[in-house]
Order: sequence, then structure tokens, then C-alpha cells
Amino acid sequence: MSDGPVIDAQVHAYERDRPERPWLGFLHGPEEVTGDDMVAAMDEVGVDGALLVSPFSMYRYDASYALEVHARHAGRFGLIKPFDPGAEDVAEQVEEWARRDGTVGARIMLRDPFSVTAEDPGLNRILAAGAKTGIPVNVLCWGNAPLLGGLAVRNPDTRIVLDHLGLRQPFEPPPPDDPFGDLPKVVALAEYDNVAIKITGACTLSHEPFPFADIWEPLKRIFDAFGIERCLWGTDWTRAVNLVTYAEGVDAFRVTDVLSRSDRAALMGGNVARIYDWRPVR
Repeated sequence: MSDGPVIDAQVHAYERDRPERPWLGFLHGPEEVTGDDMVAAMDEVGVDGALLVSPFSMYRYDASYALEVHARHAGRFGLIKPFDPGAEDVAEQVEEWARRDGTVGARIMLRDPFSVTAEDPGLNRILAAGAKTGIPVNVLCWGNAPLLGGLAVRNPDTRIVLDHLGLRQPFEPPPPDDPFGDLPKVVALAEYDNVAIKITGACTLSHEPFPFADIWEPLKRIFDAFGIERCLWGTDWTRAVNLVTYAEGVDAFRVTDVLSRSDRAALMGGNVARIYDWRPVR
């Protein structure tokens, strides 16, 4: 009997830097991880589908490569792209994106989450457009989890998904000395019913080798606070490439005895399918 699809809540794909589609920044990882490469990695470890997030580090607000990947592998990826809260027409951009085939969500990237407040008009325009179109809005604001609480209060009809546990995560070894030090601020967000949380990149916070035994006590606190139904497993591949392998990021959640069979099925796919209203087709 199948437990349902295995869906990674966040992966990235990108071409090597070239004049036709130049990189605008730098992403830690291989020189390229194409859509074909990502599908091959997923197939090797039995991941049925993934949310393909257009990588801000390289392409900023241009999701053209993600759209090309989806055209080639339509059944395997739901698409998410970041939006510029400083753009006056950002609400219209989100609405246009939501109408595209294969798109499942929007993203806000706050590289300095302390430089804005929950009253920021651009952030709230994106979130309001998410409510209007029915697509979740993913928010990267690691280091300032309370900001998300303020946004959730102002946008109660928007499904908001906190990226990467709301915790700062490394791009290179070693992990932070106290990677879960801000956990109380993250757990406090569970009071907002419209907030879900991505358990993405969790293995990169471990000070131990696979299967990363030291992450489970803090993760259990998140599961208990939010309820497993608001938690979404994912690898954050390829950002995590210098700390864990893709297989380790998947298998750590398969082998742990912290999760029951039903919780594992919900965390590793069922919740993504429900919250983003998307299921992969292999």
C-alpha cells in the first residue's frame, strides 16, 4: 500500500553562467545543476516530485530557466519564483504568475530581514496577491522570525510558508555553534493558523554525521508546536551540497524512528500536495 508521493519542498536548478542567461550573483554548489540533473538525483533516491524554486542568488526575479525546466519535466516540478517587493506593480506580477501553467507559489527573499517591518507596503502587496490568487507565499527571513508573525497578522487569508525553519543555515561547513538558538522565536509562530513551516535544510544544522541524530530533539519541538500537518520536509538542494548529499537529506527522514509512518507520509509529501494543491506525475 502506497503512503503517497514523496515531494521535496525546495530544490533549485540552474544552468552554468553564460552570456545568454548570465548569473547575477553566486550560489554555493556545482557549476550547474540542470533540470535533467535534478530529476536524475530525485529518481535515484525515490523522490516523486519537488517544488522548484527559481534561485534568487543567480537569476534574481527572472524565472525563465525554471519555466524551461517545467516545460521539459512538467509532471515533476511545481514552480515558485521570488518577487521584488519594491516593484510598484508587484501585485499584478504575482497574479500573472499564478495564472501560468505549473506555478504553485510565490517567494519573498529578505536578505536583510531586519531592514524592513511588517508594515512594509511591498511585502503586504505580495501577500495580499497570494490570498487573492490562492497561492502560498514563501518567506525567507531567517534570523527574524517575529517579522513573519507581524505579516501573518496583517494577512490572515494568505497561506504563508516560513522557509528553512526560520533559522540561519550555513552554505559551507561547519554548522553554527548554536544552530537552534532562535528556536523559541520560531515555535512562537505556531499560534498563527495561516503559517506553515518548511523543514528544509535541517540536516545542514547538524554537528553529527548521517543520520544527524542531534537535529531531532529541536525538530520534534517544531512538530509538536505546529502539528505535523503544517510542516514540510525538503532538502534545499543545491544550497546544501557542501554539507550533505542529496541522498542523506532524503534518507535521514526515512530512517529516523522519531516519525511514525503516517507522520512521515504527511511530512515528506502529503502536506506539500495539500498546501500547494499540487501533486507530481511520474
